[in-house]
Amino acid sequence: MKRTVVATVAFGLSLLALPGCDNASASSGNSGKRSAVVQNATALILEGQNVFRNDTLGSEAFWGETLRVHETLAGDALGGIGPGISPATALAVGLKVDVDALPGSLRADLRQGRVDLDDPANTVALLELDSVVGVRGFFDNGILDSVGITCALCHSTVDDSFAPGIGKRLDGWPNRDLDVGTVISLAQDLSPFTTLLGATEQTVRDVLASWGPGRFDAHLLLDGQAFRPDGKSSSVLIPAALGLGGVNLATYTGWGSVPHWNAFVGNLEMGGQGRFFDPRLDDPVKFPVAAFAGSADVTHAVDRTTAVLEPLQLYQLALPIPTPPADSFDAVAAERGKELFSDKADCARCHVPPIFTEPGWNAHTAAEIGIDDFQALRSPIERYRTTPLRGLFTRSQGGYYHDGRFADLPAVVEHYDVTFALSLTTDEQSDLVEYLKSL
Repeated sequence: MKRTVVATVAFGLSLLALPGCDNASASSGNSGKRSAVVQNATALILEGQNVFRNDTLGSEAFWGETLRVHETLAGDALGGIGPGISPATALAVGLKVDVDALPGSLRADLRQGRVDLDDPANTVALLELDSVVGVRGFFDNGILDSVGITCALCHSTVDDSFAPGIGKRLDGWPNRDLDVGTVISLAQDLSPFTTLLGATEQTVRDVLASWGPGRFDAHLLLDGQAFRPDGKSSSVLIPAALGLGGVNLATYTGWGSVPHWNAFVGNLEMGGQGRFFDPRLDDPVKFPVAAFAGSADVTHAVDRTTAVLEPLQLYQLALPIPTPPADSFDAVAAERGKELFSDKADCARCHVPPIFTEPGWNAHTAAEIGIDDFQALRSPIERYRTTPLRGLFTRSQGGYYHDGRFADLPAVVEHYDVTFALSLTTDEQSDLVEYLKSL
């Protein structure tokens, strides 16, 4: 087989050298093809960025018409219900504001303290400017009529360059400040959750409150398991949406690829309108809630999700891996840690550079990595994905592993030192930590 491939390539190259073969023309043709590829990729990436940031996928039908979150946001004074949600409250629950969407006059007023951040009317004004990251308001004659969400709600944050919670977008970074449970609890009508879970509204609100900042439970509406056997929340940390190039399984527990999970989340979690198919969800024992809801085969009259899966995936894969701040790690120690990573600590056996996960099937049983199997058993493959480590610093808030069980990187390294009997010295563990911080 190797000889055949080599011979074919050699034959092709020899044709270019034959008399009469126009090398310049061939080169020009190849250049044209490359240009077409670049143009196509650029167009798809730009489209994907717009989808990631701005496309609600039709989720306003769920968040607006069904949950009626917009009524809580607006409050009585603006045609809603209750006191309304002020910008200060919105920022406190982790919602972010894109400073580039604010007009210069408003920026100046904010700097001078001339904007009342306790007035819900200013939250509505920010929505009208499309400046709230991941949340889109829909207006009718100036009245907030509905609200939908985008991918950026959970998987973008800002750099706080203007003020805490206000700055330039950081797409793909997990928003570990966002209290998703509290945001959902803004709903005037939680009947979709009470019906599916067979629970009272207060129970649903208690479950949502148990998540806390930076956490979400995508499995809750599949299996109904709100809490672990030890009484802790079943929620997990919001993952990064970047650093997935070359990564086969896109989620903590290996549900599938990037487009599979995007379709899953768009239809089953965001409340978007589209087409989704995964027959594994028809299992009434493993996924009783999903089986009851018909989540294995979803079809809407208008499909807002399928057509955007291609550009959305390409945008995510094109997101650059952020570089850790130079002063956030010891470069000399990191160099020593790099050698340990591939040698004595044997981390590179599973976290293979340069993608820092396993090429191909990147998943292990709980026993193989020395932890419990609760979250793994909630997935079809009943394993944990080998987490890609690039840009690790972007997801340090809230702890490490799917559920944040390890407070910091020294705790992670110590866990593996014990689990695999690595016999790393204290200095070696410290060097390894510095290397991880440098990725």
